[in-house]
Amino acid sequence: MLFELKQVFLNEGEEKRIDYTLSLNNIELDGFYPFKTPVKVTATAKNRAGLVDLLIHTEFTYTRHCDRCFELVQRQMSYDFSHRLVTSLAGDSDDDYIEAPDFTVELDELITSDILLELPIKFLCRDDCKGLCPKCGKNRNDGECSCEKTAVDSRLDILKQLLD
Repeated sequence: MLFELKQVFLNEGEEKRIDYTLSLNNIELDGFYPFKTPVKVTATAKNRAGLVDLLIHTEFTYTRHCDRCFELVQRQMSYDFSHRLVTSLAGDSDDDYIEAPDFTVELDELITSDILLELPIKFLCRDDCKGLCPKCGKNRNDGECSCEKTAVDSRLDILKQLLD
């Protein structure tokens, strides 16, 4: 989505808002496509004292397997992002600003990268997820299994002999 901001850049106090949906259903993360529904986007550009700020609000449903118990989890997520826009950069590059030389900003690429960078590295169904039993594979969130709890790594058996 191309966001035309010429009036915002040229007029102090000017504000422009756009609402649209962004489809991310073709993005694969860890062999899974977690964006089943489009991302709802509200982008607002404001010129305050000659500086143009781009404020972005996103809402979406994120569907992914828990990294510990592998249960499929669907979670409503929302993120807010802000960027400072300029018509030209003085140096080679500056990560604090986004260049808009023709008074336009391509929102799709910007929002996609913002969301992907903000997603959690480890996705859990809940903070206290117990995961799977390493022996039988039972989900420990559903109850305990009958596996031996005091199993020691066989590589440490020699140390156990010292205690006996």
